[in-house]
Amino acid sequence: MRQQHRQQQQKVVTVMMVMMGMCIAGYILGPPLYWRLKEGLAASLHSSSCPPCICDCSLHPLLSLPTGFGNDTFADCMKHDPEVSEEMEKSFTDLLSEEVKLREAEAQENQKYADIRLLEAKKIASQYQKEADKCNSGMETCEEAREKVEATLEAQKRITAMWELRARQRGWKEGSLRFRAY
Repeated sequence: MRQQHRQQQQKVVTVMMVMMGMCIAGYILGPPLYWRLKEGLAASLHSSSCPPCICDCSLHPLLSLPTGFGNDTFADCMKHDPEVSEEMEKSFTDLLSEEVKLREAEAQENQKYADIRLLEAKKIASQYQKEADKCNSGMETCEEAREKVEATLEAQKRITAMWELRARQRGWKEGSLRFRAY
């Protein structure tokens, strides 16, 4: 009974390993095969509108990566067909010139935005300068008024001291207030 149980476990493990191996193989080999079949179907559907490429496909491995991941089949075909190569070169230059125009337009827009911001900053700085000038003018006026008040206060103190001196000379003493009624 124990041996039967052990044999069943070994069979289950073997089946699981085979299934896992098949899944890994499908995961690795599936996408390249899918793309190769898709390209083959697309080529057979479009073969009437496009002349066949003269490519040296013997150098390509049995399993190749999908387009964009190092597949140079299209590039090899372009090299052998001068019309396609010339057309691709034109479209590449057109794309580059369009990219340059877009970058120039973006740079001009950024420059325009920066100029607007600079003008706004200058206006705000001018307003602050005007406010500062007003404040300085007000401070100068206030300072002049303070100086006049100080001078007036000094004059009043001198007059008060003079009157106090006269009052003392005539007998007035501090703290005694007498009023005469007439």
